[in-house]
Amino acid sequence: MATMARANSGPAYPERFYAAASYAGFDGSPNSNAKDIASRFSNDVALILYALYQQATVGPCTVPKPSSWSPVEHSKWKSWQQLGNMVSIEAMRLFVKILEEEEPGWYSRASNSVSEPVIDVQMNHNSNVEPIIENRNSFAETKIISAENGGLMETQDKDVVSEGLGSIVVYDKWISPPVIGQRPKARYQHGAAVVQDKMYIYGGNHNGRYLNDLHVLDLRSWTWSKVEAKVVPKSVESPSPVNIAPCAGHSLIPWENKLLSIAGHTKVPSETIQGKAFDLQTGTWSVLNTYGKAPVSRAGQSVTLVGTTLVIFGGQDAKRTLLNDLHILNLETMTWNEIDAVGAPPSPRADHAAAIHAERYLLVFGGGSHATCFNDLHVFDLQAMEWSRPTQQGEIPTPRAGHASVTVGENWFIVGGGDNKSGALETVVLNMSTLAWSVVASVEGLVPLASEWFNCVRNAAMEIELLHADQQGMGLSLVVGSFNGEDMLISFGGYNGHYNNEVNVLKPSHKSTLQSKMMEARVPDSVSAIHNVTNPTRDLESEFEVGHEGKIQEIVMDNIDTGHQKFKGEDTTERIIGTLKVEKEELESSLNKEKVQSLQLKQELAEAKAQNSDLHKELQTIRSQLAAEQSRCFKLEVDVAEQRQKLQTMETLQKELELLQRQKAASEQAALNAKQRQGSGGVWGWLAGSPPQNADNL
Repeated sequence: MATMARANSGPAYPERFYAAASYAGFDGSPNSNAKDIASRFSNDVALILYALYQQATVGPCTVPKPSSWSPVEHSKWKSWQQLGNMVSIEAMRLFVKILEEEEPGWYSRASNSVSEPVIDVQMNHNSNVEPIIENRNSFAETKIISAENGGLMETQDKDVVSEGLGSIVVYDKWISPPVIGQRPKARYQHGAAVVQDKMYIYGGNHNGRYLNDLHVLDLRSWTWSKVEAKVVPKSVESPSPVNIAPCAGHSLIPWENKLLSIAGHTKVPSETIQGKAFDLQTGTWSVLNTYGKAPVSRAGQSVTLVGTTLVIFGGQDAKRTLLNDLHILNLETMTWNEIDAVGAPPSPRADHAAAIHAERYLLVFGGGSHATCFNDLHVFDLQAMEWSRPTQQGEIPTPRAGHASVTVGENWFIVGGGDNKSGALETVVLNMSTLAWSVVASVEGLVPLASEWFNCVRNAAMEIELLHADQQGMGLSLVVGSFNGEDMLISFGGYNGHYNNEVNVLKPSHKSTLQSKMMEARVPDSVSAIHNVTNPTRDLESEFEVGHEGKIQEIVMDNIDTGHQKFKGEDTTERIIGTLKVEKEELESSLNKEKVQSLQLKQELAEAKAQNSDLHKELQTIRSQLAAEQSRCFKLEVDVAEQRQKLQTMETLQKELELLQRQKAASEQAALNAKQRQGSGGVWGWLAGSPPQNADNL
């Protein structure tokens, strides 16, 4: 016989911690406010609550030291950093313990403000929930898995009331949201990308036929619509449109305001990798014109966006040759470069998964060859250009190919895929800092998330369907979206014995990203360098570090039992609070020193201003002298111009004088000639009988 009871005795961990964090204002919701936290708690309590919340939800502090001059930000970072490797569950319990000491009735007040579901508690431990109908929408019954002390346990089933995605409150569970609109044709080996709350689906394979349609799913209204894309001409001289051939096994990458489709198989294979771009503003397709030596055409490769470059690894060409080469496409210059790497690369493979960590390390997991599937992990250092194979921690996933992956922070989620025998049922996550694996969720039955990967093994009934795709995995797509500030994994399509066009959503909880952090694993050398980068320059807040490390470390060591990791209770809490009070006084003293130094800097600034004023006056004097010199120079230039004019006048007079002299000489010569002619004329006259005029002189 069942009895109705309201679950008001308080949830177990980690749910109790999340309720406490939400009540205290540390959940990051719009209702949380730093001023409200400061007004509700003393500075030292607010400081330790912040550090414990970060330790519980994020893990040990690996972020760099804040560069701001704010003592508050520095003390928050230092308090979190000095918690060391305290495990998540210890931080959760200590957080709740301190909150209960500050506000003993916090849970009752939190319960009064939040309506709790009525749970039908069965004596035989089979739990059901009263169906809840609101706005005439409800989700199907789902199973919730929660963690208690690191172990998994079943809790009550729930019906989740729906009004869009905001009602999906089940974490770490795959759920089918209520989508509307005309769904795309069922497919696999397609490309998917999210741009501004919209998931785009392009191309793929259906019954051995390649597709080239483009669809978009609005993640706010969960409405499908088909994009009627246009094709731009090759050039002005050639107005005929380019041929956007159907393809499958390609990669769809969002870049600026475009979607880039890279590689993939087509009906008529090309010699090299082909790329095309869809402009989201104009709704047009165009071909990517690249330079350099392009890689051989392929499908089943991985394409990873790193800054302004695309890193392409592996795949399988049109002749079914498996590849393990590495190429980079610079998206700013559209130039191809082949990487000459050192170290042992992964074996040739296709349908693997790849992700980038810290904008430096390319991680490659799984994939398949013609005979087998892999579950090895390889890391490529993009700075050292070197391959390495680090040691994996935790529960290593089974070999698989055809899986999909996406990163959320430093967590790498991998979904689907399988080998030649069965599909992978688990959704797993890898912490890329610790390289520790953990299982997030499992699925049952022939769902798209558990697809078998076919390569060489296939039956006769599927021979026709897989005629053009027998070398490929039955690939679904996986992207990450956001709703109300929460990340969500969104899968579409895939092949699990039949083609499908279903959408599934999983909201990863805090615990799913913390399970790998709770493993005290050694970080491999190939990845640990990410967290060893420090700033060699000390800022003005370095004084706050005095005595801080030893005191907080002492608290952490007292709080953690190295054998059993048990919570020590009130003594540790009192020591933490007492130490933080001492630290507060030290910070206040340091702040006073900073104020004195600030006054000294102000005095130096005033002196510098006075000196600057004197220099300004000297500058004005020099400017006046320069102006006078410029005026004198101007007058000299005028005088020089006048003298030049006079000189030109004198030259003109000299020329006129020379002309007159030549004229005078010519006149004198003419007179002399005339006189001579007159003398010669008397002789001729005598001969003619005319006496000379001067006969009396003879």
